Amino acid sequence: MAVPPLTLRQIRYFVTLAETGHFGRAAEREGVSQPSLSQQISLLESALGVTLVERGRAGAMLTPAGREALARGQRLLDEAEGLADLRAGFRAGLGGTVRLGSTGTLGPYVLPQAVRRLHAAHPELKLVIRDGAPRDLVDGLRTGVHDLVLTQLPVTAPDVAVERLFREPLFLAVSREHILADRAEVTDADLAGEGVLSLNPAYMLHRQIGALADEVGARLLPEYEGTSLDALRQMVAMNMGVTFLPALYARSEITGKGDDVRLIPFRRGRLMRDIGLLARRSSGGRTGLGRLADVLRSVVAEEFSGLVIPLPGSGGRSG
Repeated sequence: MAVPPLTLRQIRYFVTLAETGHFGRAAEREGVSQPSLSQQISLLESALGVTLVERGRAGAMLTPAGREALARGQRLLDEAEGLADLRAGFRAGLGGTVRLGSTGTLGPYVLPQAVRRLHAAHPELKLVIRDGAPRDLVDGLRTGVHDLVLTQLPVTAPDVAVERLFREPLFLAVSREHILADRAEVTDADLAGEGVLSLNPAYMLHRQIGALADEVGARLLPEYEGTSLDALRQMVAMNMGVTFLPALYARSEITGKGDDVRLIPFRRGRLMRDIGLLARRSSGGRTGLGRLADVLRSVVAEEFSGLVIPLPGSGGRSG
């Protein structure tokens, strides 16, 4: 004879019966008839092959097997409730563990505020953050290493959804001894023939700075490629060349006249980089992408007002 399946309903009825000690009161609490509840308890006993409840005039009393089953049944119901909470978080788009890849030129300056806000609003969310170069991050996104990626745009891939977040100005950085250090502003012609330092080609900022150097007649210095914005700044401080630093980094790390480099506006309002949040189109996490993007936009608008330009949502288009 086939063994009847175990169900959460049977276990819940059994736990309620153990708590009330009476079939009638248990049925009333569960909102079912007493025969229906009794039948489910019997099915549970058949499935386990043991007697769980001693039935008598005084009510229902658990057998030794029933007491053991009660402890395990309560744990099962607790786990089921936890799964239901997790489901609610997933439906809201922000639940469970999310692996976020972030480029080192962005994450340290944007994510601390965003993480605090996310934790307050979604305490069930666990955000695992890993730094990397944009090219490696996008590869990791496509292979499942990351669920979301915060990086510079553009990223053009048919299997990647993009939420554009904000535009960030770039400032010219020169050493304190450089001939341009005391200028209030620098023109394209001032950079002709200058040696320009950049991050290595794994960073999208490399491509942008390289194109700018070609445009103004400057020379990109590949023999001195940096692996971080701090490395670029240190080489600029030693007057090994000039570079362009993002505004969020500059605000965090370069505070004033006592610093080892000078920041000079260049092409005011026109030299910027676009920042976005990426997800795989096939991951089913588009709701989470949009919600996290909204949190990042609100952080940018409130914390960095006047420094960067928030961008409206793109609806998950590839960029």
